[in-house]
Amino acid sequence: MPPEGAERAALAVAAGQRGVVTARQLGGCGLTRHDIARRVRSGWLRRRYRGVFVVGPVDAPHAAAMAAVLALGDGALLSHEAAAVLRGMRVPASGAIDVTVVGRDARGPAEVRVHRTQALHPADATRHQGVPVTSPQRTLLDLATVLAPTALARAVEDALVQRLVTTHSLNEQFRRYPRHGGVRALRDAARSEPAHTRSEAERRLLELIRAARLPEPRANARAGPYEVDLLWPEAGLVVEVDGYAFHSTRSAFERDRRRDADLHAAGYVVLRVTWRQVVDEPAALVSSLALAYGRRSRGPR
Repeated sequence: MPPEGAERAALAVAAGQRGVVTARQLGGCGLTRHDIARRVRSGWLRRRYRGVFVVGPVDAPHAAAMAAVLALGDGALLSHEAAAVLRGMRVPASGAIDVTVVGRDARGPAEVRVHRTQALHPADATRHQGVPVTSPQRTLLDLATVLAPTALARAVEDALVQRLVTTHSLNEQFRRYPRHGGVRALRDAARSEPAHTRSEAERRLLELIRAARLPEPRANARAGPYEVDLLWPEAGLVVEVDGYAFHSTRSAFERDRRRDADLHAAGYVVLRVTWRQVVDEPAALVSSLALAYGRRSRGPR
């Protein structure tokens, strides 16, 4: 193949892989080792890892993740924290790129953290934005072995809110991998909110407010045309407790926005808090409420 044709073929491969190609793929396009070395010297190719190259001078989004997967060979998948970041879940940044390989031992570059699993269900090997990656539910199962409970709960909540996973798909993981080390932690993180979540959360929130010695709000009080969960009438401050099960649909989202707009027009400030905040972040939540109350009770409304 003429050099121009080989380059066009390589560009076509790279276009489907975030601008990244392997030496074997370049060879399949008609480029010899000498051709590859010459294009590295000219800058047309940039060596990322052994046998893995980026085409052109600028990295495409997620090129680093793609390069790490390609460096580990056929069947490798982005996983753990790196997979969560790719899908938009909030997880602590570790700096490493996680890649899982199935049924074999493998060593990767220094900045690639390699995980090995004996078996993976076909449905848990997917692609996102062109990058081979574990399914969202498998990603959470893997995260359950490395994240602290609060961080894992936040990742699960993100995945639920974004509709990346469902209760059913998480239960599927428990059936597929009953001996996986993350099963127990993920079950705990994905636990259903307790029965009568709003009333239970309101009770706990009131306990936090009393313990912090804030003025006690009125519970289930009238604010304009609405009954609200908690109200400080002297500050015009409303607190609504949101349970995921009751606020996760499009209609509920639109209803809450209309309600908040009406209350704002009537002179109220509305703060929405979640069960997770009440249970997992009580100090930060109380601090936010105290700050909001102080501002509203001092300033004009």
